[in-house]
Amino acid sequence: MSFDLTDLRLFLHIVESGSITAGADRSYMALASASARVRNMEDGLGVPLLVRGRRGVLPTEAGAALVRHAHTLLHQWERMVGDVSEYGYGLKGHVRLLCNTATITEFLPEILSPYLTAHPNVGIDVQERLSNEIVQDLLDEKADVGVVSKSTDVSGLEVFPFRKLKMVLVTSAQHPFAELGSMSFAETLNEDFVGMAEGSSIQKYLEAHATRAGKRINYRVRLRGFIAVSRLVEDNVGIAIIPESAALRCKESMALALVQLTDPWATRQLMLCLRSYSTQPLHVRELVDLLKENARVQNAKE
Repeated sequence: MSFDLTDLRLFLHIVESGSITAGADRSYMALASASARVRNMEDGLGVPLLVRGRRGVLPTEAGAALVRHAHTLLHQWERMVGDVSEYGYGLKGHVRLLCNTATITEFLPEILSPYLTAHPNVGIDVQERLSNEIVQDLLDEKADVGVVSKSTDVSGLEVFPFRKLKMVLVTSAQHPFAELGSMSFAETLNEDFVGMAEGSSIQKYLEAHATRAGKRINYRVRLRGFIAVSRLVEDNVGIAIIPESAALRCKESMALALVQLTDPWATRQLMLCLRSYSTQPLHVRELVDLLKENARVQNAKE
């Protein structure tokens, strides 16, 4: 039996993405090489690890057991790397950070840039998830740090306050809603929307609230990025709901109107969460400390 940490990371990427091709891409590896590594693991262990189908792959019972042990081994390895790296150079750490769309675009850039500059041997894998998915991935040791809504059940995790996220309605300056000071989300659902791309956590969140209101969002077009969405809103293609910080930034160069949403869920307190701060590698603890300090400073300004 011969396989290494690279094989374990590859196998986790394959299982998480449900595809050998996607797992290879996430591992920056050629498909042929990834397939050969998986076959080598199966030959070495003497059991099949994946069920291969037309729509992708699923772990066998043996594969699921390997996933559990791989998470534990990689977490322990990264903790060792983080602790030892205090005494030397060349060892690399890795942080798996899960959060929603707005956190990625509105809050993280100003934090991650100085962190990565100060930690040249640390890489960060930022992925977008819904709050309940983030909690489960943290509990399953598939991630190190998450940002979730305060209303989320975070039993079993350590939690720290992060930032407040406020969503607003944006319309073109000519839209009838532009003259309104505020309105409920349900009142917007007869209009055409410009939405974020499929899979966006913001859109999943809004779609869930539309379903609760007994309606659905009618998308005219879906795009990646708040700037692209706002440009089409400015041209009166449709309306959109985006973070207030992004809306204010776009309004500086676009003819947009901002309308406040009266729904309580439109303003959310976001929370940092992780399994156990004290047991994390040094580079993870330092990232959490930086996130907490940034939140303290920004919340004091607000």
